[in-house]
Amino acid sequence: MSINWLRFVSPSLKKPPLFHLCHLPPPPSSSSSAVIVAMSYDKELAAAKKAASLAARLCQKVQKALLQSDVQSKNDKSPVTVADYGSQALVSFVLQQEFPDNFSLVAEEDSKDLRKDGGQEIVERITKLVNDSLTSDGSYNVTLSTEGVLKAIDNGRSEGGSQGRHWVLDPIDGTKGFLRGDQYAIALALLEGGKVVLGVLACPNLPLTSLSDAGQHSPNNKVGCLFFAVVGGGTYMQPLDGSSAVKVQVSAVENPEEASFFESYEAAHSMHDLSSLIAQKLGVKAPPVRIDSQAKYGALSRGDGAIYLRLPHKGYREKIWDHAAGCIVVTEAGGVVTDAAGQPLDFSKGKYLDLDTGIIVTNQKLMPLLFNAVRKSIQEKASSL
Repeated sequence: MSINWLRFVSPSLKKPPLFHLCHLPPPPSSSSSAVIVAMSYDKELAAAKKAASLAARLCQKVQKALLQSDVQSKNDKSPVTVADYGSQALVSFVLQQEFPDNFSLVAEEDSKDLRKDGGQEIVERITKLVNDSLTSDGSYNVTLSTEGVLKAIDNGRSEGGSQGRHWVLDPIDGTKGFLRGDQYAIALALLEGGKVVLGVLACPNLPLTSLSDAGQHSPNNKVGCLFFAVVGGGTYMQPLDGSSAVKVQVSAVENPEEASFFESYEAAHSMHDLSSLIAQKLGVKAPPVRIDSQAKYGALSRGDGAIYLRLPHKGYREKIWDHAAGCIVVTEAGGVVTDAAGQPLDFSKGKYLDLDTGIIVTNQKLMPLLFNAVRKSIQEKASSL
């Protein structure tokens, strides 16, 4: 079915007493105001979906024929590819074309390493990828120079904050998954006054049907999902080819023994031993599903699993681009996203999230049980050190 925002009015969500939804504006008090809220971001949503879809096509093209020269290493030893840079340049360009006034983008990459001696060849490859993507789309009659592409990448240097409007982008969330041929996401969100009001997740390798039905690599399963949500308007999923969208909801599972949970593929991003202890306390029987990127938020928003735990090692600082889009996609699908103390995620403090221990995500009925299991497990782990 095609999406007509006039038709979808989200009822006020009841919050459990100890927990809050993702740090969003309160739900509207009447159906008429819900329509206004949903419609007020119509242009922004269209631009965000377009930008993320274009970036996804560029990433798919690179992943199919990835060259060793396409991969570099950043100062923190994490990998970065021509697709990361190309994706950021594309999204930045599209959004600035659509919203030229007071454009602000908080994004992961910058052009510093590309401008170093010996970087010209990779810059030219990125420029060709970006221009080929723009030509194939046909919406913008323009050819970017190499400097134009570098400037588009550097548009992502905003610090964000609690004032004004800021786009938030992870051009490839899950670069290691991207390199393995597994899951990754183009994650784009919009902050208004420090609150997430819109989110889009393009997940090129995520199956259109539930992971529990077909597994991640079923040869007969079509892949490529686009999730999108606007505050007060619910969450929708459609194939990346642009065909009809469907409204999605988080799992309604109430018994933790029947719940399955997601966690990061990379052990550096989540303490798998702590997750295992939490699952044991809850009586969860299914093994964890470990996949990269905010594709986990997308899968959870449509009910593939019921719990997502991200409990990184001490000292790790979460960045807003790793959670902003996923957070609203899950909460608008009826889920709850908090830190390990039950507090909402606060995206108003700049590039980083100040969190207690980690992030926990589930449906509203499971959250009290999950919260208790998380706190007890954290205490046990601390006392055993």
